[in-house]
Amino acid sequence: MAADHAGNKQEGTPMDYKTRIKNLREDHDKRQKEVADYLGTSQTMYARYERGANEMPLRHLIRLAQYYDVDMNYLCGLSNIKNPYPQK
Repeated sequence: MAADHAGNKQEGTPMDYKTRIKNLREDHDKRQKEVADYLGTSQTMYARYERGANEMPLRHLIRLAQYYDVDMNYLCGLSNIKNPYPQK
């Protein structure tokens, strides 16, 4: 059994990364502009990533995994298990 974005236990298939990054942002009470600034992009472009109008670059996905302290499998929607970002 896995945990959903609110930490509740759930079963089922993992979600896509667009939904995951939006849920993580909302769970951390961040605005799109704040996350966009962290990534060095515009709020408009970040909104396009969340909507799926543009594919998010790998470098941004890695930075978001670090920012939210989640592993890439969780961030990218390959797993519903929220493990911390691996430390070097």
